[in-house]
Amino acid sequence: MNRPGARAARPAPRGAGPRHDDRRRTFPAVPPRAAADGRFAATWWGNAWVSALERTALDQARLARGRAYAERGHVDAITVTPGRVVAYVHGSRIRPYRTEIRMRTLGDDGWELFLDEAAARPEHMAALLDKEVPHALEAVEGLLPAPGDLLPDCSCPDDGFPCKHAAALCYQAARLLDEDPFVLFLMRGRGEGELLAELSRRNAARSAAETTAAAPVLPAVPAREVLAAGPVPPLPPPLPLPDRPGRPAVFPPDPHAPDPLALDLLAGEAAARAHAFLATGHDPVADLTPWQDAVRLAAAHPGSGLTASTRALYRDLADALDRTPTDLARAVAAWRQGGAEGLAVLEEPWDPPAGPFDRARPALLAADFPAFRPWRNHLSTSSLQLRLGKDGLWYPYESDGGREDWWPRGTPDADPVGALTELLGGEGPSGVTTRTAPPSKE
Repeated sequence: MNRPGARAARPAPRGAGPRHDDRRRTFPAVPPRAAADGRFAATWWGNAWVSALERTALDQARLARGRAYAERGHVDAITVTPGRVVAYVHGSRIRPYRTEIRMRTLGDDGWELFLDEAAARPEHMAALLDKEVPHALEAVEGLLPAPGDLLPDCSCPDDGFPCKHAAALCYQAARLLDEDPFVLFLMRGRGEGELLAELSRRNAARSAAETTAAAPVLPAVPAREVLAAGPVPPLPPPLPLPDRPGRPAVFPPDPHAPDPLALDLLAGEAAARAHAFLATGHDPVADLTPWQDAVRLAAAHPGSGLTASTRALYRDLADALDRTPTDLARAVAAWRQGGAEGLAVLEEPWDPPAGPFDRARPALLAADFPAFRPWRNHLSTSSLQLRLGKDGLWYPYESDGGREDWWPRGTPDADPVGALTELLGGEGPSGVTTRTAPPSKE
């Protein structure tokens, strides 16, 4: 039988937080909390965990009692290691029961797929930094639990599948996933530090390859000619001004060296401002707002923001301006697409006059694109969008179908058909679906 009344949750010690060695994390007891909307978890991945439990349970009554135990705070501190979640759960007896949930870990091929998907697009990186799991990572088989994937075990005499104590632990584990999705990755076999280090390595390798490929061959005077007797040869003419400032080198972390992010920012800032002064005699930073300058700083830094120092850069810049790392990552994509004008296109809808905007829709239809719905300076389908800038260029955007999560993608073009054709890799409108809901007004 159930104990009368609800057991008060043990107060966590001051400053308590997850204790971990990257493959073992222990979380203090979660205080009692009632579900507000009928769902136990607050995130889609937390509810995927709950759904796997509820679709496997053989006894709905035990499941309901387990949920009540979780909501009343009957679950003590939870320890998570690869393939296992363990806690003591209080029931009707004085001594708590040792309860655990087991699951299989993700294999090397599965982790390779996860790392490839996570590193493929900047918004996936930004979501992970913001403690969210992108919907695209649902494609990684074995990452999210499926029915029958969670195997409960408990020291109580109840042989239910699961017993109410194991169900309570499952429900409470969903709240840990809400707070930090890296707990899910640990359950599947990899710790947060291990994953971030591997993603950082891939980012650094890609940045180094891009830098090496873009390095120009500079003219030089052979040393033997300079040191030879006789007239000194004239100096070579000044180098032509490059189209854009060079990217700084990739600085590997070293405990005895200056912070690599600080070196990267200093080098990038010096190159960009020197290039601007040489080209125009004007300081491009002087007229920017604090938000524009923060976006410019983040956009000048190569990589996707998953090294510890770059995570700190995104976090600190976003916090200082009351934004999120995802806001900053989206703005960085817009800045890289079109500078200050690209950022204005992202953040400032406007009403264009009659002319190019009105001619765009029939031009797109004539090119066999589906019907685009207009809203202010936006033309949208379910997954593609064009935004007309005040500079007369069309800026292409993409979103997962029907999600209204628009990200700048591709290169602006004076021709709307050209902007979309380049975005689709020259393949034209094949496979584009039309919108079934009104376009976003954000």
